[in-house]
Amino acid sequence: MAGGKDGWKNDKMLARAILRDRAARRKLIGRMLLLALALMATGIWLIDGWLAKNPWWFLLWWGGCAVITSLVMLFALYDALAVIREEREKYR
Repeated sequence: MAGGKDGWKNDKMLARAILRDRAARRKLIGRMLLLALALMATGIWLIDGWLAKNPWWFLLWWGGCAVITSLVMLFALYDALAVIREEREKYR
């Protein structure tokens, strides 16, 4: 990772580009959704016995899944609001 002000400036530019470009935003949402589904499927079918042995690992795993799922929902809400704003600006 780049450090200092240049790294922060590059990160801000990348975030701004993703948030303003509809296609990039939707690609990010799709990838995050696939990640959330893959983690949930892994937790249900592949490592369920391992998670059942220790309640802390169980809470950590499913808490992480909940956080990622919540982020996907927040990005989807942002996308919906951004589309509404874009359409309103198009007709002004």
